[in-house]
Amino acid sequence: MADKKPFEIARETLKRLTSQKLPPTPLNYQRIYSEFSALPIESPFPADRLHDISAALPTKTPGQQKQKGLLESAINNSNWDGVKSALMAYGGFSPPAPVHTAPAAPALVDDRPAVAPVSTRPTAVKSDVLAATPISAPALTSEFFGQIARLIEYALPALGHDDPRFLEQTQVLVKTLRDPNCDAVNVKQMIAQYSQRLSFAAEDQAEIKSVLLKLLHLIIENISHLCLEDSWLKGQVDALMAVCEPPLTLRRLDDVEQRLKDVIFKQTEAKARTVQAQEEMRQMLTTFIERLATMSASTGEFHTQLETSARLIEHAKSIQDITPALKEIVGATRTMAQDSQDARDQLQGMKKHAEATQAEISKLHQELDRVSAQARHDPLTGALNRQGLDEAVKREVSQVQRQDAPLSVALLDIDNFKKLNDTLGHATGDAALAHLASVTREVMRPQDSLARYGGEEFVVLMPDTVLDNGIEAMVRLQRELTKRFFLAGTEKVLITFSAGVAQLACGETGPEAIKRADQAMYLAKRAGRNRVLGA
Repeated sequence: MADKKPFEIARETLKRLTSQKLPPTPLNYQRIYSEFSALPIESPFPADRLHDISAALPTKTPGQQKQKGLLESAINNSNWDGVKSALMAYGGFSPPAPVHTAPAAPALVDDRPAVAPVSTRPTAVKSDVLAATPISAPALTSEFFGQIARLIEYALPALGHDDPRFLEQTQVLVKTLRDPNCDAVNVKQMIAQYSQRLSFAAEDQAEIKSVLLKLLHLIIENISHLCLEDSWLKGQVDALMAVCEPPLTLRRLDDVEQRLKDVIFKQTEAKARTVQAQEEMRQMLTTFIERLATMSASTGEFHTQLETSARLIEHAKSIQDITPALKEIVGATRTMAQDSQDARDQLQGMKKHAEATQAEISKLHQELDRVSAQARHDPLTGALNRQGLDEAVKREVSQVQRQDAPLSVALLDIDNFKKLNDTLGHATGDAALAHLASVTREVMRPQDSLARYGGEEFVVLMPDTVLDNGIEAMVRLQRELTKRFFLAGTEKVLITFSAGVAQLACGETGPEAIKRADQAMYLAKRAGRNRVLGA
């Protein structure tokens, strides 16, 4: 039967099914067909069961989504090798790379025959196709592979060092990339496998960061619940809660660090004064107890003296006999009164001193409340104050010097602010300042800093920003303000501003750049207001 043609084998198979009165199911047909053709009997591909397994797999990360897509493709093509590779990569195991003994034409991973003609129309390259032909593009040089190796090394610290298998895979890949004689095809396959593992490692780090932030929030909330009576802690707790909200930036962390340093300094001072007050109170109580003991002893002696004098008076037969007893009673009474007066004066003095200390501690706690809420921020607008601006400028200028990155500084001034105050009142003027600061924070990037420079003037620090982009940013802010009105009673008020922008020059200090931006702002005022000029 082996030399028969397929259609003849199929005809004989149908005859056998009829003669044996078997149901014409795929399994029965396959079994009889295999007997006639002398082919091994293979189990049918369980596509439905595999699709159920694929549907149950999570797709939280891009890597998981990619592997699930590869798994679905392999199931649809009845490709067991593809299913195996996708599941191994999904579980974090790298499938073994195929061994290439010689350059060959492109072939599919599954059992389907490769198609020789290649379409010239651009199409998406499927991930289940392994290109075995050498890559000869001029860009794939040893220098290019070295740059990829450096990129991987730079990114590695952000991915942690907890997975030895991932670290080993990284070291092997980096070593291969730096090999001058490395094969581009082999590198491509290694990078494909590494990217799968990398997606899992990145997702793990993101999840770890999220969990750590949740734990930090719980700790901070627990501190606030444990210290209900310490109102000065509110500023610290609020600052920490705010800085723990994504996106996290080094500037935000540095800002809260500086704020907490001020609070901790004041807290230390207040704690020292509190300890001193407790010591003074202890001394006062000790003295009070000693005085009570002395007064008790004096009172006992006084009572004894009174009893002795009373007996003398009872046995006296003349006035001359009573006189000595009366003198002793008067003397003892005067001594008793003097001791009581001395004790009262001493305790009264200690009480006044303790009250003064307590008042000073209360003042320190009030200062802590103020510092916690306003350490480096303007209380009206929430922007940095002058002290906070000075520190931010120093930090940004230092960053420019270290990384040779651009820094633009904008100084903006609300137009006709005096008229606004005179017409609608200072309360409306304050609302205008707060409104401008609020809209500016919404438009700004997370790395930008807003500070109240004085009165109706604000400074915006824009790191990694050249002059033209800084001007564009201020123009965008002007457009945004034209869409936002705030109400002064029932009247809608439109806020505009004039601004000057300066880019920090080589060797220039932060205050000098702000001064140039200030000069450009005045030129904008004279040019008609509501405009932005570069310095």
